[in-house]
Parts: sequence; C-alpha cells; structure tokens
Amino acid sequence: MKKIKIIALLSLTILGLHFSSCNDTLNIDNTERLSDAAIWSTEGAAELYITSVYKTFSDVSQVQNSRLQFFDSYSDIMKSTAWDQYGHGYNRALLQLSTFTTGSAGPLECWANGDESVYIRIRRANVMLDELKRYGEDKFGAEWSNIRRAEIRLCRAFSYYRLIRVYGGVVIRTDVSGVNGGVDDGANPADIHRARATEAESWDFVINELKWAAEHLPESSTFWAPRWTGRATKKTAYGLISRMALFAGKWQDAVDAAEKVKELGGALAPDYAKVFQVDSNQDNSAEILFGLYFLEGTVTHDYDRQNRPFGDRAVHSTDTYAGHVPTSELADLYEFADGTKFDWNTHSADPYTNREPRFHATILYNGTRWEGRTIETFVGGTDGFTEFQQAGSTNGRTCTGYYLRKYLQEGYTDFITRGSYQYDAVLRYAEVLLNKAEAYAMLDFGRYRMEALAALNQVRARVNLPAVNATTQDEFMALLRRERAVELAGEGFRYWDLRRWRLAEIVINGRNAHGVRITKNADDTFSYERVAVDGGTTRIFPARYYLFSLPTAELSNNKLLGGNNPLW
Repeated sequence: MKKIKIIALLSLTILGLHFSSCNDTLNIDNTERLSDAAIWSTEGAAELYITSVYKTFSDVSQVQNSRLQFFDSYSDIMKSTAWDQYGHGYNRALLQLSTFTTGSAGPLECWANGDESVYIRIRRANVMLDELKRYGEDKFGAEWSNIRRAEIRLCRAFSYYRLIRVYGGVVIRTDVSGVNGGVDDGANPADIHRARATEAESWDFVINELKWAAEHLPESSTFWAPRWTGRATKKTAYGLISRMALFAGKWQDAVDAAEKVKELGGALAPDYAKVFQVDSNQDNSAEILFGLYFLEGTVTHDYDRQNRPFGDRAVHSTDTYAGHVPTSELADLYEFADGTKFDWNTHSADPYTNREPRFHATILYNGTRWEGRTIETFVGGTDGFTEFQQAGSTNGRTCTGYYLRKYLQEGYTDFITRGSYQYDAVLRYAEVLLNKAEAYAMLDFGRYRMEALAALNQVRARVNLPAVNATTQDEFMALLRRERAVELAGEGFRYWDLRRWRLAEIVINGRNAHGVRITKNADDTFSYERVAVDGGTTRIFPARYYLFSLPTAELSNNKLLGGNNPLW
C-alpha cells in the first residue's frame, strides 16, 4: 500500500471526503450521523477517526495557512504587504489600538471564535478519549489504546498551548461536558461555569500531559510505517516539552526533554536549505521531529502562489502575491560566512555576497539567481519595489526590497494547476537545541555556561559559522535571540518569543520595520537606502498585549471565571 501521510488523512477528514483503504470507508467529519459502534467498528475506521485530532496543528500551520496565520508578520522580522485585504490583520494589529479590545483578541482570538475555537478542538479530543476508553480497549487492547490515547493527549496539550500563549491561565476541561468552547449546547447548562486555572497551573497541566504522552508514544516513526507515517512519536512529545517549558519557565524540564530527543536520535540534517525542500536528496527525518505533510495534486495548499516574487507573474502567466516579505531587521541579522557581523556603514557597496548560508536559503534579494533569472528588487526592476501604504496592498510587489525564499520550491511550476504540497516542519531538532541552550542559560549560566554555548554553537556549526562565546547571561541571551531569529525565520516563532521574553514593548512599540530601497545607477551599480515601511505610523505594543482580553461571551456566561486579564 502507498504510504499515507498524516496531514493527507487529516485533510480528507476535514473536507468531509471519503478515504477508502482495506475496505474501511468512513466520512469522519460527520460523526454525528454515525453511531459510536460504526466509528469503532474496525481498526482502520478508528485510526482515521483518531487522526482528525491533529487538526489543531494544521489550524496554525505556517505553510498551509500562510495567508491568515503567518505569525512572524506580527513581529519585526517579516512584513505583510497588505493593509487589510486578503484577510491580513497583521498591519492593523501592529498599527491600530482598536484591533485588540476588551472582549476580543482580534486576529489572535482562539478561545471563542466559532468552529475554529480551540475549545472545540479540546472537546473533540475529550470525546475521543471517552470513546477510546469505552470501545477501544475491549476491541483493540490496552497497548494499542494507550498509544492512541497518548496521541490525543499530545494534540490536546498543543491546543491548550495555543490558548495559554494568548490569554495566560485558561479553563482546563478534560471531561466530556455540555460545552462547546464556552458556549452552552443545551446538554448540561450548568457545566459552563468552570473556574480558570492560573497561568502556572495551565502550563503544569500541558507539560504533564506531554510527559505522559512521551512515555506511551512509539520511539520511532517506523512504528507507524508504511501506512500512517507522520503521526507523533516520543521525539514529538519531548520536543514540544522543550518548547513549552520555556514559556513556563521550567528550565530543567526543557533541558531534560531536549536530552531525551537527542537520546532518541534527534540530529541536524547536513544542509539547512534542503530541510525545507520536498524533493531534495537529503534525509531530513532526524531533524523534523513532527511535520504536516501533503500530497501533490490531491491535498495541497497555496504557499507558492502566496509568497513567490512578483517577477514570477510574467514567467508563469499567473498571479503571485508575495503576501509576507522579510524586513531589513531580519536581513541585517545574518552574518557573513566568516562570522563577521553585517553593518550598512561598512558593507553597503556589496551587502549580499558571502552572507551565511541561512541568509541565502531564507531570503530572495536583489541579484539572487532564481529559476534561471536574476531577482530585481530595485525601483523599476522586474520584481519591483512598491512603498507600503495604509490602504490596499502592494499588488504582489515587495515593500522591503526582499522576498521570502524559505519553503518555496524552486523549479516547481505545477503550483499553478496542482497547488503546492511542501510539508510544514512544525518541530525541528534545531529548535530543540536552541531551547536547550536557552534553558541552560536561564537555569544557571555560571554553572552551565559551556553546555549552553555547546548547544548554540551546534546550530551555528551546521552552517559552518564560527563558534561564539559569552561570559555573562545577558551576553549569551543576546546571541541566543539573534540565533533564534535567523534559524527559525518564517516558521512562526519570533512574535511568541518576543512575548515570552517580555521584549515586545522594546522591539515593537514605538518603532518601525524597515526595508531597503534600491536604485540602479547608470553604471549598473546599486545604491541602497534603508527606509521605514509602515506607511508613516509607528508600531504599537502596550504592556496589556502580553495577555489579551478574554472573550466577552465567556466573561458573561461563566460565573466562575474570576474576571478578565489585568489592564483590560
């Protein structure tokens, strides 16, 4: 049988389509119309049902949902090229106080936003756990059931992570209640009243859930092969613990989890650029600890169309949008290949030659070779430069002088008719190493200085950058923050990092993002001018944005909630 990736099953489920395999055919999306016995009638049907719990990951996929959920464009390193067209809420969120109000987290609302509410995902997971206990153990055995129970609890923990990073403490529901995301469905009206856990208690719950999952999940993806490749393993659970423990300030948990990932075979792939290429000749399985996978021509997304450079319109005779483009804040962070820091005052004559490999893998810049042509982001060039305005969009052109290269599939022209199918590397070993480095530094830098530097320098060594050194925690954290920005650019981390570091007020508030306006001179040389790209208004991030307001409906309906977040 052909290998089926988890996101393909998931997407077929979500779309309400039928998947036929080994005589198991089931429309999982309409489970209300099916009896429990039908859902749990065969192992194949039960497996399909269980895989639907992974939808919480695809909700916030930076590849699948690059138009609507591209979190880096809420930060300093990426810029949305539209004001509020195409569902983009990024610039308004950065430039207008009215975007986030008492009762609404605006474009980041996930507590009570209809069918996309994270509590809907949580309730479905709880129902699944209840049914697994009632039907799965008798039919398929305790070991089979515990592995699937671990999957469900891992996905439920990820759903709570999505909530906590926006609101802080949340209402923790682990039972099958009569509540869909805080909205009474009539089954048990009194059950809507639940107390809210503290933020620390909420993180404790998530991490403990992941620890339980880690104990019961299979060690290797080969357990799921060949039919169910892509489902969670122990490395997935431990990798997520290393991430979420940073939010919780549980440094030892982060270190221990990162070490477990290493013991289980986590490792960096040799070539950074090829980690994000579908058809590379590199095995990325040791680095990608969890990914969302798609099927060419069948289960696809539109990442290429949404992010390709403007000049590709003429080449491929189709619209491309360049919805998110790197800023100068990001581009200027990348070092040269020998570790020299970039500086416009020193390097303006030739700013892009011999930059480190991640720069070239992440950014399309003026002079880049791309699909047999040269990228021209100078004013009047093929790929153009359009000044950002607080209305409309740049119509597919860059407003920063850069385009995003990461995840684009160079030479893949069928994105026009068949869609894009590159995977989303949701969890990578490189992130785990950076998580470990930070956790060691925060745990006790004086004691664990060498361990922190070793983890950080391992990430740098993969791209042949020289090792760095630091003698104080502050020096080290400056290096770590730079490294996270360039290693994980375009993967959705920067905004959440700035929030958990409590640095967003410094990095975002009262500032502008910048780009480079490039002019081609008569002698074919170029002149570069660093310019602000926010349309004449500085950005906003007041202290109250670190925890957004709880939804109006939840505040009104839940008598035990205990009030709103501070400053709202």
